[in-house]
Amino acid sequence: QVQLVESGGGLVQAGGSLRLSCQASGRTLSAYALTWFRQAPGKEREFVGGISYSGLSKSVAPALKGRFTISRDNAKDTVYLQMNSLQPEDTAVYYCAAGTIVHITPDEYPYWGMGTQVTVSS
Repeated sequence: QVQLVESGGGLVQAGGSLRLSCQASGRTLSAYALTWFRQAPGKEREFVGGISYSGLSKSVAPALKGRFTISRDNAKDTVYLQMNSLQPEDTAVYYCAAGTIVHITPDEYPYWGMGTQVTVSS
């Protein structure tokens, strides 16, 4: 089984930055891609960015490119989401998910963390 723990969320002013972390543990970690999703109140869970185990394959949602970047440190079994120029519409619970490859739909992921809250004030 895979366990995922997110951290790094908080309250920031518009234009500020946060770096989220997701640390994974459990079996077969080398086979898993790690992906970030977010969910705002009353909205569907949406893809933010994902990265393969090797780090050679990664993507960020088109609307977030230029502000959000994703990376991982396999020595720490951790994936990072760097978020810059944050806007109020970025306010959401951010979740980390693990799967065999990167998918943009949450239905494809068997393992999820509990999420970390990001709140951006204007």
